[in-house]
Amino acid sequence: MRQSLVRRARNRAINSAVKTYVRKAERQITTGDAAGETEASVREALRQLDKAVTKGVLHKNNAARRKSRLMHKLNATKATGA
Repeated sequence: MRQSLVRRARNRAINSAVKTYVRKAERQITTGDAAGETEASVREALRQLDKAVTKGVLHKNNAARRKSRLMHKLNATKATGA
């Protein structure tokens, strides 16, 4: 039981961080900030998703789906902006 409490706390912290990075990236995509900053924040969000998978917090398909959706949004804004 103690072990599950420790794991729950760790998982919640990692999940919260992942959500924060993804939200930040989505916000930068929609507001259309500087392209370099947007791509950097998306790259960091993808990195955090991958780290969550390696730690066992997220399932690999869940992370792949989120990464795909994020990249789709980024590419859509690039196509309309170009």
